Amino acid sequence: MMLDEELALLRGHRSNISRYQRLLKTELTEFERRFIERRVSEERSAIEKLAVSAFPLTFQAPNRAIGNATTRLTASSHG
Repeated sequence: MMLDEELALLRGHRSNISRYQRLLKTELTEFERRFIERRVSEERSAIEKLAVSAFPLTFQAPNRAIGNATTRLTASSHG
């Protein structure tokens, strides 16, 4: 896969996480909340797998660091 495609996929996953995080701030049923939280986890896993395959020489970041970086990147792209 080409680097541009990999970066586009990373942006897509980051965008999905941002959307899910906005949804989690709304009023949801417990079932909906669990579903969205599971989707956030799946998106973060996809980011990690893609990042490891695209950039094999980098270190794996803990999920918390990925989430924090995603939040910062999203905030900077909107601000």
